[in-house]
Order: sequence, then structure tokens, then C-alpha cells
Amino acid sequence: MANQEAKKQEEEEEEYGVLLYYKYTTIPDLQQLFNFYESICNTLSLLGRVRLSPNGVNVTVGGKLSALEEHIAAVKLNSLFDGTDFKLASCHEPSNDRVAKECGFTSLSIRIVNELVTLSSCPLQKSPEISNAGKHLSAVEFHSVLHNIGNSQDKLIPSSNNGIVLMDARNLYETRIGKFYTPNVETLDPEIRQYSDLPSWIDNNSEKLRGNNILMYCTGGIRCEMASAYIRSKGAGFEKVFQLYGGIQRYLEQFPDGGFFRGKNFVFDHRVSVGSSDSRILGTCLLCNSPFDDYSSRSRCTYCRMLVLVCDNCREKDSSYVCELCRKNSQCIQLTSATDFDNSVEISEVAELEAVSTSDRVAVPALVSGPRTLRKLRILCLHGFRQNASGFKGRTASLAKKLKSIAELVFVDAPHELPFIYQIRQNCDSASELENNHPLSESCNKKFSWLVAPDHKGENDSDWKIADSPFDPLQYQKQTEGFDKSIAYLKALYSKAGPFDGILGFSQGAAMAALVCLHQQKLIGEMEFRFAILCSGFAVNMNNCQQGSINVPSLHIFGSDKGKDRQIANEASRHLASVFENGCSVVIEHDFGHIIPTRPPYIDQIKDFLKRFLCSECKI
Repeated sequence: MANQEAKKQEEEEEEYGVLLYYKYTTIPDLQQLFNFYESICNTLSLLGRVRLSPNGVNVTVGGKLSALEEHIAAVKLNSLFDGTDFKLASCHEPSNDRVAKECGFTSLSIRIVNELVTLSSCPLQKSPEISNAGKHLSAVEFHSVLHNIGNSQDKLIPSSNNGIVLMDARNLYETRIGKFYTPNVETLDPEIRQYSDLPSWIDNNSEKLRGNNILMYCTGGIRCEMASAYIRSKGAGFEKVFQLYGGIQRYLEQFPDGGFFRGKNFVFDHRVSVGSSDSRILGTCLLCNSPFDDYSSRSRCTYCRMLVLVCDNCREKDSSYVCELCRKNSQCIQLTSATDFDNSVEISEVAELEAVSTSDRVAVPALVSGPRTLRKLRILCLHGFRQNASGFKGRTASLAKKLKSIAELVFVDAPHELPFIYQIRQNCDSASELENNHPLSESCNKKFSWLVAPDHKGENDSDWKIADSPFDPLQYQKQTEGFDKSIAYLKALYSKAGPFDGILGFSQGAAMAALVCLHQQKLIGEMEFRFAILCSGFAVNMNNCQQGSINVPSLHIFGSDKGKDRQIANEASRHLASVFENGCSVVIEHDFGHIIPTRPPYIDQIKDFLKRFLCSECKI
């Protein structure tokens, strides 16, 4: 009895710890590995998160130190984990149930996922090859490079011809309590809300990286693997990328005084953050700006739900907060209680640009005191040739109705106004017919196009004109001019009525939307879309496009090869789909002609595509 009590007391007094590790490697049998983790973690009473994917594992678990050491020994028996960096740290046992629960340390969660970390917010976009990741530098090597800045004899990174920049691959709330500081070296802080925002920041700031030696760092190293591969995938000028192996955690273990790191390292477990022997506080309270760096209260932005620093005194006075990113993006509106809050705001009119929406209101995120809801996707819709916004809205009323819970469709007239035309009957006096039989211009809605024929005069003539020739089903192949005017028009509309999540085009509108996707890199900062929906589409001025060269998540909807679409040939739409990267495109073929089908199973496939872009909050 005495021995049992002594053993129980010894177990209670045994030190607690947290274990973190990841490994990128090909997993031949995911289910077998899942069963292994389920068995060993339950046997050793370990709690936390285990993520398994076809290309590796990412593990954060807590428990008794002896149990964690047993876990490491068991994992090492598998040759898949050769060379893995197991980061084991002793710490206090979780005492704050709220923090422990939010960090996933009150249960064991083992999941099979597609990716260990989600680099792109576009779920269909292809991830960079992890084999192309930056060169690993140990904590000592990383410190040495920073210490020898300007020394052209540095064997690790000679800096005589190339500059050195530090790049933080973490989220803004992490960098606000700790980061690297080195004299005479610029530290690039992307100030992102979530990791999936990082590629866009890299694209928009590529000139700050081009030609430099890039030293990247993150919490434990895994985010740098994918991000460094993404930078290097940009080619010439982006080859010299280095990353801190083991992350900030390994660096602070090697340099307990902090070295070149200031403040605390934010961690995704119940410890919240880990500091060095340097007690200086880097963070400040969001409301009063007093020194503060404790996220234990888990205070969050009312709008985007990002963690914010709010000191104890301010937290007692106010419970609604707006983070600096939402303030910067003009999300700071007057707060009301959840019961009185109207979960929508009116769309402003766009001066000199007519936009027609399927809804007079758009949803905004719910307040912190109420349940978090998904924001509707906003989709800019481009009509076909010789159509207009109101007509296209009418033709897609069924689609809008069936998508109303997840998307808001916004319709806009194209900038090229077309003359009214008609065809005369054979053996008929054309002058008489023109005078007596055509409709009054005042009773007809104006017609527009995104692209026009080379001989288009650009006149806004309200008079009727006789068609030069019988209807030509291949006329869309001749409308190749007018892109510059249309793209300038869309940029202006985007700046006043945007942003939009996606762009939808029908027939010639799909051709225009495809050209927008083709020029995506040139349009960064002016007009950006997360996805494109191209219906009965065809390619215009894309002769030099190679197969799979456009890397934009896309949905292609067109008539099957049975010839039901008599205006746009199946081959034309299929060719357009082929220039989009296969890994991030979806094709729907139907037998209903020149329309967007809204019957099952087509509408379900459309919804499935859109739902991939609905996200209330991404956790990294």
C-alpha cells in the first residue's frame, strides 16, 4: 500500500513537458501511421495535435516527460523519421482550461489532412515543391551570419555582392511580442493575419527580396519550409533563401539570453509564449499602448477574430476590440450589441459605373458575443457579347437564388456600347422596313461588349443599323480589340465597388475574365480574384499561352461535345480550360445549350467549388 502511494506521488510530481516535431517525407501508408499514433499516444496518455498528410507529419503533444521520451524512442524506430528534429521542452502542466482547450491540449486530435500547413487561401492552388525549400542553417550558423553582417569572408553567406534581409514568416500577432533585431539589416514583417496570406505578400513585395540573401525564420521551422520553396519557385533572383532550422525555439535554447531575438516566442500550446532571460517587453496594449505581451486572456478582434493584446485594466473597461489590420483596412465601424446589430450593410453606388447586385446588402462578420458566421463570397459577373448587366442578372436569377446563402453576385455593364442592328427579310424594301418595322430605340436597353471587332468605330449611335451580313456563329473569333479599355474600366470599378472574391464570365464575358486571370501578376494591388468561373468560355488573344500556364483556381462550365451549345463550340471551351493549371481547375460539362445549368447535379458541383473558398478563420 505504501509502495503504491509512493509511486502515485512520484507520478504526480513527475515533470510535465511539450514535444514538437515535423517531418516532410512520403508516407506510404497513412492509415497504418494513423493507427500507430493513436495507439502510442493513448498508451502514453499524451494530449495535443497530430496531423498526417501524404507528404509528412506535424506533431504537437504534451504529457509527462518520461512518456514524451518514450514516444520519441518509438518514433525513431521508423526509418521515415530519420533526421527529425524532436523539440522537447519541460514546462508546467496546463492550468488554464480555456487556454489549454483552445490550443487543443485537453484532448488528443489525430487527423489525416491534405497539407501539413496551408500556404495558399486558394484551396485548389498547387503548393510549391518542398524539395525546393531553402537551405537549413542551425541556430549557431544563423547567429553567426547575423553577427558577421558585412563581412565578405563569411563562409556561410558571402555578402559582398548581395544584401541580406531578414524575413519573418509568422502572423502579425506573433511578431508583435517578439522578433529578430540586427543592426544594419532590414527585418521584413509581412504583418499578415494568417499564414495563407503570405504568398500574396511575397508577390506584392518581390522586389524587396529579389537579388538578396533571404534569412527566414518562424516558430519551429515548418512554415519556413513551404514559404522558402514558394520564394525559390519564382526563379532567377530568388535562389538564395536560408531558413533557421528548428525555428526560434531552437535559437532560444542555444542562446538563452535571446541573442539577436527580442521579446517572446509565441507558441501554439498552453504555454502561450516562451521568452529568454531578457525580461524586456516588446508588445503593447492595443488600447492604452502600455507595455504588455500576455495573450493568456485570448482577447480577439471583434471582426476578424485575430488575437490582440489587451492589458488587464483595459479589459475590465471594454470587451470589444478592433485589431490594427482591421483599422488599417477601414473595418472600424460603430459597435452595437449582438441583438441590435444588423448583419448587413448597404452597397454604395459606384459613381459613373453601373453595378447591379443580386442583393442590396452584404453580410459582415458577426460580433464576438454572437456566433461566428461565414462571410458571403462576392462575385463580379461579366455578361456576354451584346448583353447588359440587367439582362444577365435576369438570365441568372435561378443561379443567384440557389447560391444566395454563400454568394452575392454583382453584375456590371461592359464599357463598349454597341449600335442597334437588325436583319432585313429577303425580297423586302430595306428603307421601308427601317422606317416602319424596327423597334423604337428608346424602348430598347443598351447593349455592350468587353471586346469588339477591329473595325468597331466606338460610336454610341442610338439609330438602328442594318446588319452587314447574315448572323455568323463564329463572330466571337473576330472580336479581338478593346481589351485595354475594358481592363481600365474593371480596375476603376474594383477600386470603387470591390473587393471581390471571384470573377464569373459568360461567353465573351468568360473570355474577358480569362484575360484578367492571364494578367494576374500585373494586376496585383489593383484587382485580385481568388477564383474564376468561366461559362461557355473561349480564348481571345491567348495564342501564346501554354497548356496549364494560368495558375488561378477555376471552374469551367460548358456544353458537352454533343453540340447542344450552338454558339460556342465545345472544343473552344475545352481549349480555354486547358490553359489553366490542371491541378487547380474543375470542369463541368452539360447538355443544356448556351446557359449556366442550375439543376442537380450541376448546381451541387458549383456549390462544392465555391464552398472551398468559404473560411471563417484559418488557424496555423
